[in-house]
Amino acid sequence: MRGTGFREHMREGHHRGGRHRGMDGTAQRGAKTFRRGKAVSFLEMLQVKRATIKQQLEQPEFQSIQQILIGELKAIDMVIQEFSQLFDIHESETTDTSDGSQEQEGENVHETTE
Repeated sequence: MRGTGFREHMREGHHRGGRHRGMDGTAQRGAKTFRRGKAVSFLEMLQVKRATIKQQLEQPEFQSIQQILIGELKAIDMVIQEFSQLFDIHESETTDTSDGSQEQEGENVHETTE
């Protein structure tokens, strides 16, 4: 029969990888495996979409939908910020920073429309 040592082992969360699921009480700081690469790739794709919307905002043929583009720009900025915080991704980790001043441009756009 199984002794009390086995029960204690189970209770501590060592059975079936319990420790690896965050049961040890430490805060998880973001993915550290190949999934992190996918997260960085997705963030770069969001930054490309942001740059495209920013370009459209400056072109006269999109003047009629300028307010919509500003809303989309605000939304994508929010998603980029939340995603970066969730996966603990810093600007230096992404290769595509379009013009290097992403946060400043986003703030300027928000100030002029509110």
